Amino acid sequence: QVQLVESGGGLVSAGGSLRLSCSASGRTLRTYTKGWFRQAPGKERELVAAMLWNGDNTHYTDSVEGRFTISRDNAKNTVYLKMKSLKPKDTAVYYCAADRKGYASVYASEYEYWGQGTKVTVSS
Repeated sequence: QVQLVESGGGLVSAGGSLRLSCSASGRTLRTYTKGWFRQAPGKERELVAAMLWNGDNTHYTDSVEGRFTISRDNAKNTVYLKMKSLKPKDTAVYYCAADRKGYASVYASEYEYWGQGTKVTVSS
């Protein structure tokens, strides 16, 4: 079992930055594919960024490409999502997810482990 806990959300003005953290316990995330999803009110959960287990391949949804960066610290068993140039449409609850599949899926249903989410609000 893997337990994931997100932190770092909050209120930020448009154009600002935040760094979300996802701390894992139970097992090392080194061999897990990791993803950050978000869900805005009334919308489906969507993939924001994903990283293959070996860290070699990353994927970003088009709307955050160039603004968000997913990274990991294996020593801290933590995954990060650095967000810059934030926009009001980035407002959502952000979730960390992990799975043992050997590919970075864009589908939430294909991730086995989830955190509880951290809320990000971007004011205009």
